[in-house]
Amino acid sequence: MEMASLHYRSSRILHLFVGVFVAQLTISLSAKVYVVYMGSRTSDDPDEILRQNHQMLTAVHKGSTERAQASHVYSYRHGFKGFAAKLTEQQASEMANMPGVVSVFPNLKRRLHTTHSWDFMGLVGEETMEIPGYSTKNQENVIIGFIDTGIWPESPSFSDDNMPSVPAGWNGQCQSGEAFNASSCNRKVIGARYYLSGYEAEEDLITSVSFKSPRDSSGHGSHTASTAAGRHVTNMNYKGLAAGGARGGAPMARIAVYKTCWASGCYDVDLLAAFDDAIRDGVHILSLSLGPEAPQGDYFNDAISLGSFHAASHGVVVVASVGNEGSQGSATNLAPWMITVAASSTDRDFTSDIVLGDGANFTGESLSLFEMNASTSIISASEAYAGYFTPYQSSYCLESSLNNTKARGKILVCQHAESSTDSKLAKSAVVREAGGVGMILIDEADKDVAIPFVIPAAIVGRGTGGRILSYINHTRKPVSRIFPAKTVLGSHPAPRVAAFSSKGPNALNPEILKPDVSAPGLNILAAWSPAIEKMHFNILSGTSMACPHVTGIVALVKAVHPSWSPSAIKSAIMTTATILDKNRRSITVDPEGRKGNAFDYGSGFVNPTRVLDPGLIYDTEPTDYKAFLCSIGYSEKLLHLITRDNSTCDQTFATASALNYPSITVPNLKDNSSVSRTVTNVGKPRSIYKAVVSAPTGINVTVVPHRLIFSHYGQKINFTVHLKVAAPSHSYVFGFLSWRNRYARVTSPLVVRVAPTSLGLMR
Repeated sequence: MEMASLHYRSSRILHLFVGVFVAQLTISLSAKVYVVYMGSRTSDDPDEILRQNHQMLTAVHKGSTERAQASHVYSYRHGFKGFAAKLTEQQASEMANMPGVVSVFPNLKRRLHTTHSWDFMGLVGEETMEIPGYSTKNQENVIIGFIDTGIWPESPSFSDDNMPSVPAGWNGQCQSGEAFNASSCNRKVIGARYYLSGYEAEEDLITSVSFKSPRDSSGHGSHTASTAAGRHVTNMNYKGLAAGGARGGAPMARIAVYKTCWASGCYDVDLLAAFDDAIRDGVHILSLSLGPEAPQGDYFNDAISLGSFHAASHGVVVVASVGNEGSQGSATNLAPWMITVAASSTDRDFTSDIVLGDGANFTGESLSLFEMNASTSIISASEAYAGYFTPYQSSYCLESSLNNTKARGKILVCQHAESSTDSKLAKSAVVREAGGVGMILIDEADKDVAIPFVIPAAIVGRGTGGRILSYINHTRKPVSRIFPAKTVLGSHPAPRVAAFSSKGPNALNPEILKPDVSAPGLNILAAWSPAIEKMHFNILSGTSMACPHVTGIVALVKAVHPSWSPSAIKSAIMTTATILDKNRRSITVDPEGRKGNAFDYGSGFVNPTRVLDPGLIYDTEPTDYKAFLCSIGYSEKLLHLITRDNSTCDQTFATASALNYPSITVPNLKDNSSVSRTVTNVGKPRSIYKAVVSAPTGINVTVVPHRLIFSHYGQKINFTVHLKVAAPSHSYVFGFLSWRNRYARVTSPLVVRVAPTSLGLMR
């Protein structure tokens, strides 16, 4: 009898296994992974949420529990409600119409937005990063979560020497996996998790995953974490370049790692799982050096906007990069509840000297340390065209486009297309394979981004490139020599906005200025993963590098003002930023050197020495974001689903410009308009501020009241900015409003575009 019962049980288990396997096979043939988002978590038991998710999945699978289980990928049940599952288009559509569902969207892929920088911004000191007049010792109780490619915990940047025990209230974990176990965490890296299910559902794992664990195989995550919160390393350098002591912005803050990004990118369902865990784990800040491609979708169909909404609702500050698409209107990570960061230069450069046979000397950007012992022949790559390639195609040094006989032993001058994603590093390899011994790459757009070329090589702009080509064309036997890269300090002007940094206006809601601020993102030295070429440190450029600079500053503000809300911290960073470079001139924008504006740098370049005492702050309550959502067209029903409370649209704003944001943008001014703001006194209890206005061209600006008189700390005062068209222009115009006294300057950008109808009326 027992044998028969055992046989029966085994056959049932086998049938269940076969059933689930067949179910998975059936699902995988026509299904894709979708996120089913169901708004804020109420007091539901997490296990009850899981049961509800399975009920909904069973319903769209016509009552089959096996298929429902097989299709389930993740449940989100801590910071917000929802799940990820493999669904057909029809099932996704059915799911979208079920009660309680806010949105259903496909599992899209996000891209990574790929030190002396702290000295340049005015923070000094090896380990404390103290700001004169304040103690930031409490940073050891601040926990920063990094949603990225993981971490290399053995790096000296993540040492826990002399760090106290892990802060009370930390609920995170150290997840074991390939080449990573519980002892890989320490008092510095206090948590580490990894997320693979969303990636697994979309990609071929065999070729694209290394380290199924929180260990960083790409270097990006280690670089961003050490930029924000790395310990002091006495001799950090890249192959001898940029040598010296280096550290992150908050070297005593704690790090928690959420590895969601793999070889080809980061998938939405994994990102949401990381947000969900990070909120429960107890992080204070989340840093994301990644984002969607422009144009960005609606807030609640975008994993980063959605996750950060719930993080901010739980008091977590979210910092994200604006993107690397460089063009106007390409800014991403546009939600008002996150801090969005653009990239600027510092005053440190990595340059190679280029000497021509006629004695002319030029400098180009490079990280190549290869030596050329003597001058050698130099030709335009177009002269070395091969096979079916035209001279024009070969001038771009494309793979297989160069004739070995013509290129051998020579320096080649190659072109780089402005919006091209072609690898510049790969071009140097193409030249080397053709027998070339050096390369000069003409690239106007990103001529300041240093690249570790595989031969002696450097990047120059179009002007310098033209002069070099002219020398080649007018000389019988042109020769040149490229010298190894060297570190140059004090390059002027600095900071400049990097050419690759994505620009405003905000394509989703132009009333919200994006980016918010800019920070160093050009040629940044930080920790790396030795899984890549056994390198422990590397120099990278991107808004990916700018984002953690702001994350580090947020940690210092959090250390000194632990009770400040995410919007108060954001306000302090924005209103103390500067629009002037180190020579007190207007910040310019690469590559053309034009005068910058708020679409390039937001409120300006961050100034950590002023951020702890901003004087006044523009704070927002959760109700303000609800009113903002109503003002951009969210219905009361949808709002209820997102917030799961009794929110109504009774208190909505007339326009999204009315959100109490630290910048003021009116994208559709029809003759005149008024915008109100509320400031909170966080400076001296008894203080008076006077309004100083630099009006956008063609706009009359009046501020009422013109003086703000405070009698106590925490006091709030409302003011109104009246805008009137005086001389209309066809494009956006820029100015600023600054509340000033002897001790503080609280500055907000003013960005205005006159409505087309007004233009017609004014003629």
